[in-house]
Amino acid sequence: MIKVILSAILSLWFASAAVAQSTVWVQVEAQPTLPGAQDRVRAYAAQLDNVAGYYLGSGWYGIVLGPYESSDAERLLRRLRAEGKIPNDSFIAFGRNFQQQFWPVGVAAETTAQPLPTPGASPAPSETPDDTAVVVAPVPEPDPITIPDETPRQARASEALLTRTEREELQVALQWAGFYQGAIDGAYGRGTRGSMRDWQVANNHEPTGVLTTQQRAELLAAYNAVLDGMDLQLVRDDAAGIEIVIPTGVVRFAEYDPPFARYEPKGDLQAQVLLISQEGDQDRLFGLYEILQTLEVVPMQGERERRDNSFMINGADDKIFSMTRVRLRDGKIKGYMLIWPAGDDERRRRISAEMAASFQPTDNVLDPAIARPDEDQAIDLIAGLEVRKPQLTRSGFYIDNAGTVLTTTEAIDSCERITIDTDHDAEVAHRDDVLGFAVLRPLRAIAPIGVAAFQTAVPRLQSEVAVAGYPYGGVLVTPSLTFGTLADLRGLNGEEEIKRLVLNAQPGDAGGPVFDNGGAVLGMLLPRNEADGRVLPSDVSFSIDADQILASLEGAGIAADTTDRVAFMPPETLTLRAADQTVLVSCW
Repeated sequence: MIKVILSAILSLWFASAAVAQSTVWVQVEAQPTLPGAQDRVRAYAAQLDNVAGYYLGSGWYGIVLGPYESSDAERLLRRLRAEGKIPNDSFIAFGRNFQQQFWPVGVAAETTAQPLPTPGASPAPSETPDDTAVVVAPVPEPDPITIPDETPRQARASEALLTRTEREELQVALQWAGFYQGAIDGAYGRGTRGSMRDWQVANNHEPTGVLTTQQRAELLAAYNAVLDGMDLQLVRDDAAGIEIVIPTGVVRFAEYDPPFARYEPKGDLQAQVLLISQEGDQDRLFGLYEILQTLEVVPMQGERERRDNSFMINGADDKIFSMTRVRLRDGKIKGYMLIWPAGDDERRRRISAEMAASFQPTDNVLDPAIARPDEDQAIDLIAGLEVRKPQLTRSGFYIDNAGTVLTTTEAIDSCERITIDTDHDAEVAHRDDVLGFAVLRPLRAIAPIGVAAFQTAVPRLQSEVAVAGYPYGGVLVTPSLTFGTLADLRGLNGEEEIKRLVLNAQPGDAGGPVFDNGGAVLGMLLPRNEADGRVLPSDVSFSIDADQILASLEGAGIAADTTDRVAFMPPETLTLRAADQTVLVSCW
């Protein structure tokens, strides 16, 4: 009698659910990365009909079949389970958590209920030999509802013993599973009860709206499965004076390299943890904030925030995501950095939350003398970590007192970011692709010590000239001066817009100013162009004529200083003037 009543109640419940949500999907899998989901959705699409893929939120990508009417979806779910074509834990999904579609590619997915696919039929009788028996597969029985381990009354009693934190953990797990959208407050109202009921239906449990002890364990086990193998452990690093939970299953201690205690990958997962510890004040905190952003493990894209006594940096690209949290307290700078492979967002978010909640500074500070110098030291490393390097560096020079810079167009092509002397971000204000130069305007005003004055008088052939530039990129902090002579007022083919020089320039010098004997600028050094197969002597260089540059600048509404004075300046004085005007232009 009880079974009959229960069956009737469940029939009424499913009927009401079908009225509220008649169009549903069969969810067969969820993957934590888009590439993994794309591989699996292709495999299913090769053997099943109406396969689609949607982003579910929280870093998960769902593979579904449908949509179907509720009754059709239930029948299809049972049949495909019985045939072994979908996992046994596949379930009915209502689609309210579906976000961006990633499959089918370039085709809008169906939104109306589809007809139920016809099972693979036996050959027609006319095509079947008389002595061949046609086997009809039996219709599988519906999966029985799992018998609960507690009655609803017992479940409520065990639920009442939960702490607020434990109740909130269940809401978080329901939210992660896609059933709960409300606040994480530990209060079990209508929204939480409804999400529990939906979870029970999806996982083949009696839909009571109250999770039993066993069901709570099942939900939390699924929620924590993403952390399998991470072996989260509370680590106390006494040398660094930091206590924190880290994933010891994938990282291990490597070395102390102040201000870092480095934990390196211990397997295939390229994860790292850095503990940060040093003495300091606000100036040192702010300096650390700037230095960390030059590291290769801190991608340029991402949120940054600096406060009076703390800072946070998030960096993300197509390879890694790094999260840095640092604070200053009682003259001690303490923090940590988590570096994690891109695409594994759900696991990374869970681990970073554990680290943030457990981080606790202790008394000690990392001793700078704890690390010993070794043969692997290099100027492009900071405490053993590689400094981010630009993809291209060229030279440039100031043309006004606002810090406007003239450089070669070669320095700005295909750049996500352009900097002047590494520290100042800049944007392109004007470019002349015919002449091959560009004008950069700093995003924040710069007050240069010296500004170029373009020579308008005709220079004398065979007079001495010099180009200022950065032939070795940012290795040297000041520009180098290379001396040569003015060989011709025209190019090799008679081009009047360029001058030919006898001067051994390096690629990094391109964009630098070409000075006459008196320190006036005759033009800008051009990159060597040997794309047509010609190989010119190493001492043949070319510069854009100052008059051509001035005409282009005037057309763009950009003013520049000029002079017609021909003078002589000792090399030592010219070197100082060049250092005041010449800048390093970096393309990132």
